[in-house]
Amino acid sequence: MQNLTLTAIPGFRVGHWTDPVGLTGCTVILCPDAGAVASASFLGPSPGTREGILLAPEKKVERIHALLLTGGSAFGLAAAAGVVRVLEERGLGHATPWARVPIVPAAVIYDLGVGDARARPGEREGELAARAASSAPVARGRVGAGTGATAGKYLGSGAVPGGLGSVCLERHGVRVGALAVVNPIGDVLDERGGVLAGPGVGPGAAAFTPGELESTTLVTVATEHALTKTDARRLADAAQTALGRVIAPSHTFWDGDSTFVLSSCALPPADPLLLGALVQEAVCAAVRDAVRMANGLTPST
Repeated sequence: MQNLTLTAIPGFRVGHWTDPVGLTGCTVILCPDAGAVASASFLGPSPGTREGILLAPEKKVERIHALLLTGGSAFGLAAAAGVVRVLEERGLGHATPWARVPIVPAAVIYDLGVGDARARPGEREGELAARAASSAPVARGRVGAGTGATAGKYLGSGAVPGGLGSVCLERHGVRVGALAVVNPIGDVLDERGGVLAGPGVGPGAAAFTPGELESTTLVTVATEHALTKTDARRLADAAQTALGRVIAPSHTFWDGDSTFVLSSCALPPADPLLLGALVQEAVCAAVRDAVRMANGLTPST
């Protein structure tokens, strides 16, 4: 079977841990052994992250060794310790005089109100997801970090599963993979601008105020084409703009959207205009794939 998910990009592996009862989970993206040049963009007032500041272009460390996407709100960040343990066992990490230190940024969604609020990924669950990581096509739908994700919450009812989706797109010899955990306040739109998930009536149709309801869409984009950290940050910003095309409304007061861009640097740089356009296309496709797979809809071809 042809792999049309993020793991079609050589060197990247993905593993999930899923709690189908507590309705939460985590997803680990393992980078090539030498790490991946990485940066990120965080929009919205309340992104939950670990080592997010390290990804800023001006910070010293350029490469990360894994990325954790997880449910459980801030509690779920504990799962990153399990990923670090696995990488340390394998002798992977940033070289320092006394040890190799695995660099594992993480980002969370708020899913505590969907299943059991006491069910949260922790160190053991992060370890299991890391050990399960492979180059096989990414399992999608209500799995891993997407297990308790929901979309279209602005009315206070009528939310639908958001799920986890992944695609790999290639144009003119340039290839990128994307993975999305879809948990927005807003509706998810299809390719024609129609409503794919959510009430579809828009905010203001009822007197509901989300209040402290937390929502976040997490996106990871991977490529083989060489990037600097600054390049990766620009593409992460481009990925955020893609969320504005596929989620309505996007980047609200209750969304902490986080986008990550990873490069193995195994191939020469690609044309930046083509690469940026392809990143946006892949992000939109991954978000729609998540919703379709989580709700048993026919995947887009």
